[in-house]
Amino acid sequence: MVKKRLISILGSIALVAGLLAGCGKSGSPDGGSVEREEDRLMNEVVVTMPATSEPESGFDPAYGWGAGEHVHEPLIQSTLTKTTEDLKIEKDLATDYQVSPDGLTWTVTIRDDAAFTDGEPLTAEDVAFTYNNCKNKSTVNDFTMLDKAVAVDDKTIEFHMTRAFSIWPYTMAVVGIVPEHAYDEKYGQNPMGSGRYIMKQWDKGQQVIFEANPDYYGEKPRIKKVTVLFMEEDAALAAAMAGKVDVAHTAASYSEQNVEGYSLLAVQTVDNRGFNLPCGKPREKEGITYGNSFTADVNVRRAINIGIDREEMIENVLNGYGTQAYSVCDKMPWYNSQCEVEYDQEEAKRLLSEAGWEEGKDGIREKNGERAAFTLMFSTGDSVRQALAEDTANQLREIGIEVKTEGVGWDVAYDRAQSEPLMWGWGAHTPMELYNIYHTLEGKGIGQAEYSPYANEKVDQYMDQALATGSLEDSYELWQKAQWDGNTGITQEGDIPWIWLCNIDHLYFVRDGLAIADQKIHPHGHGWSIVNNVDQWFWEDK
Repeated sequence: MVKKRLISILGSIALVAGLLAGCGKSGSPDGGSVEREEDRLMNEVVVTMPATSEPESGFDPAYGWGAGEHVHEPLIQSTLTKTTEDLKIEKDLATDYQVSPDGLTWTVTIRDDAAFTDGEPLTAEDVAFTYNNCKNKSTVNDFTMLDKAVAVDDKTIEFHMTRAFSIWPYTMAVVGIVPEHAYDEKYGQNPMGSGRYIMKQWDKGQQVIFEANPDYYGEKPRIKKVTVLFMEEDAALAAAMAGKVDVAHTAASYSEQNVEGYSLLAVQTVDNRGFNLPCGKPREKEGITYGNSFTADVNVRRAINIGIDREEMIENVLNGYGTQAYSVCDKMPWYNSQCEVEYDQEEAKRLLSEAGWEEGKDGIREKNGERAAFTLMFSTGDSVRQALAEDTANQLREIGIEVKTEGVGWDVAYDRAQSEPLMWGWGAHTPMELYNIYHTLEGKGIGQAEYSPYANEKVDQYMDQALATGSLEDSYELWQKAQWDGNTGITQEGDIPWIWLCNIDHLYFVRDGLAIADQKIHPHGHGWSIVNNVDQWFWEDK
């Protein structure tokens, strides 16, 4: 396996070198220590990202740029608010915002010194246009809570809501404002904004180049040119080994590589991996099975949760680059530490025995003729999820549970996950991640949450109250109660419908001398988050 990987890397070096050489000074540097020094003098950086990070629909917020699964700051466009390093909200374009007592009207005042790169001022009309356009077109972000956005005057916008939505400031932090006067269906291919950077060149399937916006209203970017190369991990490592890039994304499987002139940067994340445990006995509806007779037993779910040694899993699968996960929102302001448990294999065995699952001749437990067994699916081609699934199977066998692992495509995974556990990846800078996973969805299946058959009316109530509260800060306590209020919830002592395993560190090879600014916790997706604050990076020797 190591030999094959080395051959792949060596093969990629020539390919990457050819790509970068072809770009010349208009794109990526074509190598050599002298030119690298020139790049430093010019305050340039070259960064790699997974090929999947390239936005298929271009750099248009209406089609997911800056939002969706891989939330990040949109760079080209400004946002009304932004998140701090501790995931609190601060203002960007907005100078003030208020919400009405009933939570149905948000009033936002914007600064008067922001302009698009064609010189036209950014006004409330542009903000209203952007949000109404996203509401009408977006298939990535949920805008069902927005009725309409209205420009009251040049600097004031009102957001009229269909329902109270206390966490609206988190939405305002990822929606980049576009110019109404210069917007059409081709906007995403040649975007214009008022943000820190201007997109100068996009070679689809290869790279995108950003240059600092000289008229940006905020602090001027220290890095004047950012080249992003889209490539797989093998090619990114090859690019670093050849000295062609400044920051190369990588995986735990490559973390022990010694790349001369680079050091390894590990960024903590809420990019978690875990699997659902279908609650309730099996039921059929419209050709889909909901529920699982084995995982319907809450003591089985509790035994599984404490029967997994997460630290061992992190060491064996992630080479130590990860943190233990106990929820979908670890480390977030709305996280409830009551989610945390201690690994206790003996207690896990006791719980199973107490529930009537007794060890059989082959070591697998049985109850009333049923084996303590289930299939744990993972997405085909995802080696990390596969390894986590296999490690889970090995560990659970020690407490008498048989787990078969199976790679599946996403075309069938969603339906099958209603009755069989699936290894998922989640994590976002918004409490809606909690809502989307645990809140009952009207009209869904047999009346349960979106991704797995689970429903708890009290948990739903807390989340509904959290959205309806008048203060974002006050909502945090309600989100925490939805996880556990002392009597019910989604923790070990409650329903435990999901098992969370680990938060995967995002790893990068960084060229010596480049100072990467402190990173806020990264969300799911090993892509754009690294350059959220690229404007604050600098070369230490210049």
